[in-house]
Amino acid sequence: MTDEYDLIVLGGGPVGENIADRAVQGGLTAVIVENELVGGECSYWACMPSKALLRPIHAAHAAERVRGVSGASLDPREVLARRDAFAAHWSDAGQVDWLHDSGIDLVRGRGRLSAEREVTVVTDDGERMLRARHAVAIATGSEAVIPGIPGLAEAEPWTSREATSAQEVPESLAIIGGGVVAVEMATAFAGLGSRVTLLARTGLLGGMEPFAGERVATGLREVGVEVRLNTETTEVRRKGAQVRVTAGGEQITAAEVLVATGRRPRSTDIGVEIVGLEAGAAVPVDDTMLVPGTDWLYAVGDINARAMLTHQGKYQARAAGDVIVARSRGEVVADQPWGRHVASADHSAVPHVVFSRPEVASVGMTADAARAAGYRIDVVDQDLGAVAGAALHADGYAGLARMIVDTERDVVLGVTFVGDDVAEMLPAATIAVTGDVPISRLWHAVPAYPTMGEIWLRLLEAYGRSSA
Repeated sequence: MTDEYDLIVLGGGPVGENIADRAVQGGLTAVIVENELVGGECSYWACMPSKALLRPIHAAHAAERVRGVSGASLDPREVLARRDAFAAHWSDAGQVDWLHDSGIDLVRGRGRLSAEREVTVVTDDGERMLRARHAVAIATGSEAVIPGIPGLAEAEPWTSREATSAQEVPESLAIIGGGVVAVEMATAFAGLGSRVTLLARTGLLGGMEPFAGERVATGLREVGVEVRLNTETTEVRRKGAQVRVTAGGEQITAAEVLVATGRRPRSTDIGVEIVGLEAGAAVPVDDTMLVPGTDWLYAVGDINARAMLTHQGKYQARAAGDVIVARSRGEVVADQPWGRHVASADHSAVPHVVFSRPEVASVGMTADAARAAGYRIDVVDQDLGAVAGAALHADGYAGLARMIVDTERDVVLGVTFVGDDVAEMLPAATIAVTGDVPISRLWHAVPAYPTMGEIWLRLLEAYGRSSA
C-alpha cells in the first residue's frame, strides 16, 4: 500500500507535531509516523512528568521559607498520582485526537527512509509505503546513553524514563552523572524521601557558569543528598534487591541506580545511510533544518544535536514547517540570520532552566564561551538576595545573577540566574540577548518594584560603574 503526502514526519513528539502542524496550516498535507506514544519523550518521560514531580517539592520548600507559614508536608503517593495525571497515565488518546482535529494523519509503526522522498513503515499489519511530494522530516529525538561501565547494563539501571515514571519511591538511589537529569532527579527523590548519592565524574552542570554547579551542589547537600564530585564510577553490580556501585575506590549500596550521563540522537535504523549519513550520529543540517546535499530531507530537534531541548526543537520545527511550505510554493525563503525560516537562536541565544534546588536559568554565552569566541567582555555579578523582591519572596533568600556584556558593542551576550524560582525571570534575559538590545536602551526597561526583576537595575548600575 502506498500513500502520498506533501510532508512525511518521522517521530510524533512535540517537534514532529509542530513541524506537521505548521505545514498543514500552510495548506500542505502531512502524516506522522510514530512507533511509541504520540507526544513523545517530553510528554511522558521527560519535561512534563519530571516537573510534575519537582513542583510539589519546590512548593513545600517555598512554604518553609516564609515566616508565618507552617505545616507544609509532602505525600509521596499523591505526588506520584499528580505526576501520573500530567503524563496522561501514559495514554496518548488526547494527543491522537489533537492530530485528527489538526488535519494531520498518523501511521503507527517503525518508519525508515527507503529511497528519496520515500518512507517504508513496518506496522502490525505489514509494510506500508509513504511517498512525499515535497519533504521528509526526521524528528526522532534522542535516547539515554548507557556508558560502558562494567556490570552497568546487566544491573538493569534506571534511565530518565524509569526515574520519571517510577511507581514507588526507592528507599535509596545512586545517581551516576552530574548534568540536568542527575541534579533534577536528585532533587526530586531526596524530596520524596529517598537516600540519594550523586556520583559526578567532574563537577555539576558542565557548560554553565561554574558558580551554578557549585551552588546546586550546596543546595543538594542541604537537603541530604550525598554529592561526590570528581568521582569515577568503575563498576556496578546488582545482587538481589540491591545495587552495588563502586566509585572513587569506595562501594555504595542502593535500591536503584540511575544513569544520567547524557543523551544521543536516535538515528539508528531509520535509513539515514541512503543519503550518505552515519547511523547513530547527529544528522547535520543548515539553519533551515535542511540536510546538506538534499533538497527534500530535514532533521529537526534532538536528532540534529544543535540544542537538545524541547523548546528549541519546537522553535526549529516552526522554522522548518514554514520553509517547507515556502519552498513547495516557490516563494522567497527568508534564510538570512534571524529570518523567519531559520533557527538562528540555536547559535547564541538558547535558554536553559534547571529545576533543581536552587534553580538555574541561563541564556546565551557563559564568560568562558564568550572569551573563547574572541569577544571583549565585562562580567557583572550581583547578589540576587539583596533586592527587595527576593527578600520578600523567601526569608534568607540566597542567589546570584551574572551578566556578560560585549564591551565593544555594549550588548548583553549572556545571563545566568541562580536562586529559588528564577525560571520565570528568563524571558526578559532571552529578549535582551536575542535582540542585541543596547545597554543604553535597557536602562529604559524599568523593573517593577518590589520584584526580583529589579536585579536588572543592579546589574546595569554595576556595569555602568565598571565601564565609566
